[in-house]
Amino acid sequence: MPVIETTHDEENLTLTMVAEFAAPPERVWEVYADPRQLEKVWGPPTYPATVVDHSLVPGGRVTYFMTSPEGEKFCGLWEVSSVDAPRQLAFRDYFADEDFSIDESMPGSGSVFTFSEVDGGTRATYES
Repeated sequence: MPVIETTHDEENLTLTMVAEFAAPPERVWEVYADPRQLEKVWGPPTYPATVVDHSLVPGGRVTYFMTSPEGEKFCGLWEVSSVDAPRQLAFRDYFADEDFSIDESMPGSGSVFTFSEVDGGTRATYES
């Protein structure tokens, strides 16, 4: 991802990343709207993601697991709070057990992904 800026706010426990893509917002949106494309960008390269359920609507869930190089599975889920395609997506991301129930012993995090057109491309702002 062509990240152009990162901001850490330790007091408010937030991280903001800004990236720019040479593609319109509709194309960048498709990366999140299509579970097979999402698998290519979600998680570290050595822990590939597999999306199991993908309901990108308010109140929907996206469930996934990442597989370590040793074959261990680490499960997670998004609880989608708002969708304004192709401009914004908000969700809460949680660690989960293998049945995709939230792991209450681990914290969740809120995320807002915003995509805006700039110079024929897209500026993506990721706030968590």
